[in-house]
Amino acid sequence: MSNETVIVKLLDKEYQVACPPGQQQALTQSANYLDSQMRSIRANGKVIGLERIAVMAALNISNELLQQGPVAEEDTKLAPNNAQLKGLNDRLDEALHRFRQLEIG
Repeated sequence: MSNETVIVKLLDKEYQVACPPGQQQALTQSANYLDSQMRSIRANGKVIGLERIAVMAALNISNELLQQGPVAEEDTKLAPNNAQLKGLNDRLDEALHRFRQLEIG
């Protein structure tokens, strides 16, 4: 199956992200959560610049996940696996890279 393109919005900027079929809702939810974290960081006013805000949001989200501790056996069926998380992370990295290219050009 081929990937589908999903448009996500982060800090009022749209990004086209390739997404496997059936994963669109998870990607959209992830993007919405990331957007809310980025908005919170920007509203705090201590971090300036989209890339720095994105890095701080990623660190905060990673910390939240680590603070949750080990995932219960029954939760692993519902939780995304490492490959899915890596795929989402790679797509976000790619979108941020494209954004930096647009800023430079």
